[in-house]
Amino acid sequence: MKNKILFVDDEENVLAAFQRQLRNRYEFEVASSGADGLEIIEQHGPFAVVVADMRMPGMDGVLFLARVKEIAGDTVRMMLTGNADMQTAIDAVNRGHIFRFLTKPCPAEVLSLALDAGIKQYQLVTAEKELLEKTLTGSIKMLTEVLSLVNPTAFSQALRMRRIVRHITHDLQLPDAWQYELAAMLSQIGCITLPPELEEKISTQKALSEVDQLLFQNHPAIGQELLVQIPRLELIAQMVANQQKTQWELYEGLKAESGDERLVISQGAQMLKGAQDFDQLMLRGMEMRHAIRLLRERPGEYRSDILNALETLPDDFYTYSSRLVSIQDLKVGMIVVNEVRDEFGRLVLARRQEITYPVLLNLQAQHKQSGRIKSLIRVATL
Repeated sequence: MKNKILFVDDEENVLAAFQRQLRNRYEFEVASSGADGLEIIEQHGPFAVVVADMRMPGMDGVLFLARVKEIAGDTVRMMLTGNADMQTAIDAVNRGHIFRFLTKPCPAEVLSLALDAGIKQYQLVTAEKELLEKTLTGSIKMLTEVLSLVNPTAFSQALRMRRIVRHITHDLQLPDAWQYELAAMLSQIGCITLPPELEEKISTQKALSEVDQLLFQNHPAIGQELLVQIPRLELIAQMVANQQKTQWELYEGLKAESGDERLVISQGAQMLKGAQDFDQLMLRGMEMRHAIRLLRERPGEYRSDILNALETLPDDFYTYSSRLVSIQDLKVGMIVVNEVRDEFGRLVLARRQEITYPVLLNLQAQHKQSGRIKSLIRVATL
């Protein structure tokens, strides 16, 4: 099914010839117009290869293939025409990004060779894309799970920031919201380098020394260095690197970036800063409206549209119903309401931390071996 072919031609006899000559070799569908072809792609895709005639009434082959590129970018596109003039070829290549340019009448063996090459190209593109996506997903999962084990406080904050950023992107109706949520999830990854005693100060919201402040302020740059090595995370790495900067600092610091990238990076970095600062105020027990008012009193630090979006958060955003669960009954995805410490006072689970699989295994192993962790843990019921 993944190697289907679509032929689009307004001449019925040409389509009939394709069906007669190729039906035993390929799985394909036919359409007699560009509009019908687009509808078939929407309803019955994906197609490995699309072959379109150049001269068709209403929507010609160049326009059709350009539209195919927009809605099915991985599909290999070919042009078939009886008018092989130079301008036609140039338009087809530039606008439709075609893989092959074939002239009528096209012998069956020539067409078959082109289709085989197109299918192979499609398989290469989709296989590479699938590999990259799996690599990306696996890398992100590994990084966040390492963070959940090494620094539960930072991991817990990243989860809360993701919820806040998700609300902001929805409220502002931003395209490609996934990248901002991912930036929030990875925003604290540089904290894996922080010493345990600093993590303890942060979790209990104690005052930080100048050295501690410097260490903590360096975590965005460390996060960027980790993330920039992963394909497709370049912009997200920039958001993470700039998450502590004010609106005006971003304006000065991103002048070298292109216009579109500068907008995405600055927008994401501002969401991270707003979400993190708002979250810290809320964890201190501050009322939501008061917290937003304090952020507004810092001129030049935050974009007004992000603060406006924060004001639309529901009043119960930080409120959870809860229940007690035994360690044996904990499940991946559950959220811990209060921090959990062992009998020596060491932090095991941070406040409002999500249970991941490595955390669950580690927790159950510690409880089984030493019994130093209480057996009942309060979790949120969402």
